[in-house]
Amino acid sequence: MPNTLDPKHSAENPNPLEAAPLAYENDEFLNSPDGRMLRIMAEYSEPMARFRRERIQDTVVFFGSARFRAFDEASQQLELLENTGSTKLAPPEEQPARAGESEEDTTELKHKRAEAAVEMARYYEDARTLARLMTEWSSKLPGRRHRFVITSGGGPGIMEAANRGAWEAGGKTIGLNIKLPFEQMPNPYITPALNLNFHYFFMRKYWFAYLAKALVVFPGGFGTLDEMFELLTLAQTHKLAKKITVVIYGSSYWKNVINLELLAEKGAIGLKDMDLFEFADTPEEAFHILRDGLTMNHLDGESSGQRDEEPIPATPAPSAQELLGPDIAKTQS
Repeated sequence: MPNTLDPKHSAENPNPLEAAPLAYENDEFLNSPDGRMLRIMAEYSEPMARFRRERIQDTVVFFGSARFRAFDEASQQLELLENTGSTKLAPPEEQPARAGESEEDTTELKHKRAEAAVEMARYYEDARTLARLMTEWSSKLPGRRHRFVITSGGGPGIMEAANRGAWEAGGKTIGLNIKLPFEQMPNPYITPALNLNFHYFFMRKYWFAYLAKALVVFPGGFGTLDEMFELLTLAQTHKLAKKITVVIYGSSYWKNVINLELLAEKGAIGLKDMDLFEFADTPEEAFHILRDGLTMNHLDGESSGQRDEEPIPATPAPSAQELLGPDIAKTQS
C-alpha cells in the first residue's frame, strides 16, 4: 500500500518535535569539547561550595606513594599495586618476597621489594601518626572554622594513612581523588561531604595549592615528585599569596632519589631556595616543624585565647539561600 502523507503533516505542517533538553541537562553537550569550559568551571565551583558549607579555612596536604597498600599491622604484609591509583595488584613476580616462599619463587627483585615493604609500612604508620597529631592540635584552635584540615589525593597508600590518622582523631579530612583509567576508589577514611573527584589534573592541583598552608611529602613516585615540585616552584616564584611550610619526610629515601643540594651547588636554584623545605624522619619531628611554621606564619597576630564563639555545630553551615531566604529569588530547581 503506498505511503500517504497525513494532510495535517504536509511540507507546510511538519510533525511536532519533542521538547529539547535544557542545556545543563544535555549530557551530549556537557561531555563534548564545547562543554569543556563548563566542566572546568564546575570543578572550581562545586568544591568551593563544599568547602564553604563545611567551614574549611585551610589545609595541610599529604603527598606520597599510592602503590603500597598496608594490611593490618599484625600481619606486617604489604602488596604492591599495579599502578598509581589502581586497585589491581601488580604481577606476582613483582610482589615483595614473603615468609615461607621457596628460594625458587624468590627473585632478587622480590628480595628488594621485601626490604622496601618494611620501610614503606613504617612510612604508612608515620603518616597516620602525624595526621593524628596535627588533627588533635588543630581541633583545639579557637574559631568556628576548621583549620589545617588534613588533605590527601584520596586514594590508597600514604593518602589513606593521612586520612586515616585525621579520622581516628575525630577531625574532618579531605580527599581530592582523580578519575583514572584504573579502578581508583576513595579510601574509607575521608569525610563523606569532603570526598571529591576530579577529571582535570590541573583543577585538582589548584585545590591542593589554594587552601594549603603546609605540605608533607612522603616517599612516592612520579605523581609525588610532580606535586612536590609544582608547589615548591610556586613558593620559589612567590606566586602563593601566603607562606607555606614544606616538610620532606624520610631523608634517607629522598636524598637517594634527588640531590637537592647539588642543584644549589650548581646554581640551578638559589641557596636561599633550600630554606623552602625541611627534612624530617619522625612524626614528632615533622609535627613540631609544622606546628611552629603554621603558628608563626598563620596564627600569630590572629586572636588567641579560649573560644568565645559558639561551638562548631554538628551540622554543616547553611547555604546562602537558606541564610538569606527571600532576598534570593527561588527557582523550581
